Amino acid sequence: MNHILVVDDEKTIVDLVMLHLKLSGYACDYALDGEEAIRKIDASPFDLILLDIMLPKISGFELMNYIRFLKIPVIFLTAKANVKDRVAGLKLGAEDYLTKPFEMIELLARVETVLRRYNKLSLTFTLFDITLDTVSHTVKKAGEKLNLTAKEYDTLLLFLQNPNVALYRETIYEKVWGGTYMGDSRTVDLHVQRMRKKIGWEDKIVAVYKIGYRLEV
Repeated sequence: MNHILVVDDEKTIVDLVMLHLKLSGYACDYALDGEEAIRKIDASPFDLILLDIMLPKISGFELMNYIRFLKIPVIFLTAKANVKDRVAGLKLGAEDYLTKPFEMIELLARVETVLRRYNKLSLTFTLFDITLDTVSHTVKKAGEKLNLTAKEYDTLLLFLQNPNVALYRETIYEKVWGGTYMGDSRTVDLHVQRMRKKIGWEDKIVAVYKIGYRLEV
């Protein structure tokens, strides 16, 4: 399981980010200022750090000078949206830069991309009675292996990565099939209905009127 440190002085943002990371199969810790972040980085290994720039005691840019020598990938999360700050963060060695406010689905996608780039991505999702292992590419229900098609597996993974998020049919199609959605909802609808029946989640993956589907957690 990947271990991620969230460094931000806004506790509400920290709580929201950590909630979605944990639901997506990551282990998390947090720090509310730069000094606390250094103590936690020294005490425990992390696979990724989500780092705000405007921090008490030690700024994110100053902290980045410390982290860069530890070979830990960093994604900046900040309200500083101007190009100068973005370029400065990337020049210091950050892998990515996300401006507040941001959508959780985008943050999770960027986290996954950076971890994959560093060959660190190893996730097991466990929710209700389902366990999905991205390394073995298997899905189990109450310990019993399920035979899902590749598309069904990818669809289930997409929902597990985005709990409580209403996913548009366009999003599901483009993420799972990899093409441009042409407006035919029948392919997505039949596919989702077949997948959720196989895993017994008819009451958990629900239809959202005029949008698509949502995994209710």
